[in-house]
Amino acid sequence: MKTIKNIISICTLFFLFFSCAKGSIKKEEVKIIQNKDSGQNTSKQNLNISFLLDLSDRIDPKKYPNESMEFYQRDIAYIKSVYEAFNMHLRNKRVRQMNDRIQMYFDPAPLNENINRISSQLKYHISRDNVNLELLDEIKEVYSFRPKEIYELAIEDNLYIGSDTWRFFKNKVKDYCIEENYRNILVILTDGYIYHRNTKIIEDNQTSYLTPQDIRKFKLTSRNWKERIEKENYGFIPAVENLNNLEVLVLGINPDKKNAYEQDVIVKYWNDWFKVMKVNKYEIKNAGLPSNMDKIIKDFIL
Repeated sequence: MKTIKNIISICTLFFLFFSCAKGSIKKEEVKIIQNKDSGQNTSKQNLNISFLLDLSDRIDPKKYPNESMEFYQRDIAYIKSVYEAFNMHLRNKRVRQMNDRIQMYFDPAPLNENINRISSQLKYHISRDNVNLELLDEIKEVYSFRPKEIYELAIEDNLYIGSDTWRFFKNKVKDYCIEENYRNILVILTDGYIYHRNTKIIEDNQTSYLTPQDIRKFKLTSRNWKERIEKENYGFIPAVENLNNLEVLVLGINPDKKNAYEQDVIVKYWNDWFKVMKVNKYEIKNAGLPSNMDKIIKDFIL
């Protein structure tokens, strides 16, 4: 009798084991199917990150010294944070889904050929056909050292020709920074002021440039600055339309300390500009210490 009971118990255990195993297989099959379904819409997972560097005299440590950390060093650290987010994104993707881009631009192009040569080395397209650990390590090394060389060369040359950010948006942003089936992110490193001697356009109270002198000239230095901007329609001239496939992260806003409302005015100029050009998503941040900005940058990208 005991033998029969033992046999029945063993049979019951085998039945339960195979039933559980079968259930596990079904769950795993569902998981695989879900992954395949998510893989059908990988365009949202593809990053196309562009940098636009403002190499005007704002980075000059002699003209604008900062005891806690020079502004050009902050830029370098911001670039590192962006790259680290990009690297995290890549290493969490499957090889067959790899199709991501990162590159760096200036406007106008620096007169120093070495800077232009280095910037070309910072342009990468990572795909399923070329990705490997060696390539990822190479990109990491390049983005760890090359941006620092760019800033040091620009400071050494002492040829600060200004920043034509407005013209970059008008003529280049769609061609350079926007790709179909990508999440397109443009990171602009600037103090918030825009000026280039060859692009001084005025349409009523809107301009293609903004300097501390302009803010004082427009009398945007008192607590009614916002009312004045909205009533008199001050702001940047729209440079282009329908940037609904672009996200913009502006880093490094550094207002003139003489005006208590300077940063508010600068941020409103940029906010209104992006809004009228229908930029999909944007944030404008000041020149905080990199340790404080790192999370903000990575949260925006990831």
